[in-house]
Amino acid sequence: MALRIPKPPLPGRRKPPPPSDPRANGDVALKDQAAEVGAGIVGWVDERTGAAGFTKAMLFRKVPKGTNWFYTLGSATLFAFLSQAVTGVFLAMYYNPSPDRAYDSVQHITNDVWLGDLVRGMHRWGATVMIVLIFLHMGRTFFFGAYKYPRELNWVIGVVLLVLTLAMGFTGYLLPFDQRSFWATVVGVNINGTGPIIGPYLSDFLRAGPEFGATTLSRFYAIHMLLIPGLIAALIAVHLYLVVKLGTTAPPWLKAKLPEPLDKESV
Repeated sequence: MALRIPKPPLPGRRKPPPPSDPRANGDVALKDQAAEVGAGIVGWVDERTGAAGFTKAMLFRKVPKGTNWFYTLGSATLFAFLSQAVTGVFLAMYYNPSPDRAYDSVQHITNDVWLGDLVRGMHRWGATVMIVLIFLHMGRTFFFGAYKYPRELNWVIGVVLLVLTLAMGFTGYLLPFDQRSFWATVVGVNINGTGPIIGPYLSDFLRAGPEFGATTLSRFYAIHMLLIPGLIAALIAVHLYLVVKLGTTAPPWLKAKLPEPLDKESV
């Protein structure tokens, strides 16, 4: 019986080799490298500042049941302050706080600078919006009883922030240095002078002397641009820290659940 020798298979079409993995030889893809660099920077900053704990507590903190849009008034006020700070920086680039050039510089911002009228309008009306929002926020805090124990200190800080916001609006009103702003400021400073004990000293401090002069505008500009915004930013930081630490008050229409009697509790 003859043996049958199998025929060798016909050569088929060779398949192309699979694409090489860039990590096969220890290489790392560009996307992974960028992710590692970003994670390294975040870790470096967190190791030296400890900001991750505060950020996590701020963004992932528990809020009481029944929280509604009234609780966003504080965040809206913070956004208004940031808008005032940003637009104020751009306006300060072109403003000249001198009695001879202040009015002309404001007109230059309004009429000649690109988007100057828009930025000035945002800053001007943003001051009114911020005052309205902080009054609404304080009203919500009062009517919801959020000023009670253990949040008394946060309420006091909020009152100080309200006073500073009003003072920032008052000092900024003189900066255009036209007839209306000048005489309105004269009236406001004279009203401050009628206060008991510290009234006359406060008026002299605001005027930078016994009468309105060339240094009065510079005094108002420094208070409006440097002193008050710095105090507001510092107090806002303390305010937010206390909000995270103490939590948010539940709406007054939600009653707290009382503990069940001992004989009904499940063991």
